[in-house]
Amino acid sequence: MFSYNITERLELLLLQKEHAEELFALIDNNRQHLKEWMNWVDRVQSVHDTAASIEKTLQQAAEGGGFRAGLIFDGKLAGIINYHEIDWGNKKTSLGYWLGKEYEGRGLMTQAVQAFTKYAFNSMGLHRVEIRCAEENKKSRAVPEKLGFKMEGVLIESERLREGYVNQVVYGLVNAE
Repeated sequence: MFSYNITERLELLLLQKEHAEELFALIDNNRQHLKEWMNWVDRVQSVHDTAASIEKTLQQAAEGGGFRAGLIFDGKLAGIINYHEIDWGNKKTSLGYWLGKEYEGRGLMTQAVQAFTKYAFNSMGLHRVEIRCAEENKKSRAVPEKLGFKMEGVLIESERLREGYVNQVVYGLVNAE
């Protein structure tokens, strides 16, 4: 089971089925906040939905794919960070992340992304980590920018959100950096 202590107050923990209620509550309480940049929010309508999603990512992890961890801050689930699919042939992955509104502005996600990136390089032996953010999502973009990821380009209308298609900014970091 993946567990990574970042500070006394912040740890990353592989989500298990017993986290389903807390995860659903976090999503439900932040539904309006998350909908702006997350196209999956409306599909999460029950604890059953979150439990099924957790089970799916546990299966993905067991098969050597990406996995999802909860950001546990002062003993409470504050957000999610995940490795999307892992391309073992090219030794690369991409990260996704979100926080509950009440946890923003504390540097938690920056610390989590830094830890997840370090883990990808040092423990998983990956060479490249990529992050894609909606071009207008300044809070999300600030994270890779603070951590030295390089902006590599803009993908035009590559993500569909509630208001239509948006551009995504691609950031990358390789282990040699």
